[in-house]
Amino acid sequence: MLKVFNTDNPETFKLKGLHWANSFSTACYFDSNHYSDPYSAFDVFIAAGVKKELNHSDKGSFDQLNDFLTENHDFIPGYFAYDLKNQAEDLYSLNPDHLGFQDIFFFLPQHSIQIKGNKVQITTDVPDDLWKVLNEYEIPKSGNATSKPKIQSRFSREEYISSVKEIQKHIQRGDIYELNFCQEFYAENYCINPLEVFIQLNDISPTPFANYFKINNHFIISATPERFLSRRGNKLISQPIKGTSSRKSNIIQDEEQKNLLLKNEKERSENVMIVDLVRNDLTKSAKPGTVKVEELFGLYSFKQVHQMISTVVCQVKEDLQNTTIISNTFPMGSMTGAPKISAMQLAEKYERSKRGVYSGALGYFAPNGDFDFNVVIRTILYNADSNYLSFHAGSAITLDSEPEKEYDECLLKGMAILEVLSLNTP
Repeated sequence: MLKVFNTDNPETFKLKGLHWANSFSTACYFDSNHYSDPYSAFDVFIAAGVKKELNHSDKGSFDQLNDFLTENHDFIPGYFAYDLKNQAEDLYSLNPDHLGFQDIFFFLPQHSIQIKGNKVQITTDVPDDLWKVLNEYEIPKSGNATSKPKIQSRFSREEYISSVKEIQKHIQRGDIYELNFCQEFYAENYCINPLEVFIQLNDISPTPFANYFKINNHFIISATPERFLSRRGNKLISQPIKGTSSRKSNIIQDEEQKNLLLKNEKERSENVMIVDLVRNDLTKSAKPGTVKVEELFGLYSFKQVHQMISTVVCQVKEDLQNTTIISNTFPMGSMTGAPKISAMQLAEKYERSKRGVYSGALGYFAPNGDFDFNVVIRTILYNADSNYLSFHAGSAITLDSEPEKEYDECLLKGMAILEVLSLNTP
């Protein structure tokens, strides 16, 4: 049953909803953090409790998901792990997996809440009862980490730089044009309060696709700024990010940083390469002649970084299943490189950890056939059973790349996460 209510204080209400949802074994929370976006359907989406779920890692995951969506008509949140690439293409993942997330997870919620402005839409058996529960809910006191972490990388600085130089040899030979090369930062025996870490990360680094996802003792804690793919009616929208620069506290210097990013030929060429890749991916699902670049080299500012974001759109072919549309474009080109297959093969060779959920996609399917999925970057992954915490950071390697600067870019992208983890050190 669906019912709409009005709240005088949506910020407090969404925080209560987040804490309430976290009391369930499975829950998710998506927050646009007030970024204006013509393609967003709501400001906040919360889902809690499971009626049915799809939790799968074997071959046929996309077919399983299509059946699940056919049988269940509601808002269906979930994620696609990067390693589903192996089902979309003839690829493999042999690097160590320390986290244990499944390749695909979606669930039909017992309770779902959408907030847009002051409107709260509740879908559950008795919406009035849940409305009362949420308004009376007392937010529990926070609890931080109970162990001191040692954040390590799978690469030393020298090893990362050496690997970049090897990747550039492949570019010189013509194997690829660009590779998104990622490294894992991790902490073992690290006990955190995942919800409090998310709240702190979302405060330090608010982004338009922030999310918190709890699946029993597996947690996704994300401050991602990037959209993978959205469907609105018969329109598909993809918004790859390529191009990053740091923020400056001085307004004039910060504006100079933006201008330098916009004029940087290396960053522009990287962006164009990925835009071309995304255009090619979308043609598999598009009506002929409808793929176009709606915005090229858009400059967007977040708390830690400026980003260069382009928008590619198309009109979707009739009678094409949503799961086919996603598999046609998965994973996001900004997280692979170009050409896509060769880049993913080389990423597997040079990286030292299974990416798993990182550089996959997280979002929802709507009952009207629309969907919206982000790219899982700037994200902490946490296994509370093993107390293993992980986050990846990557950089686009081209022939013009300076290996030392690519390593520094990884650190820049992980800055907000490292700041939050330092706050959670007892």
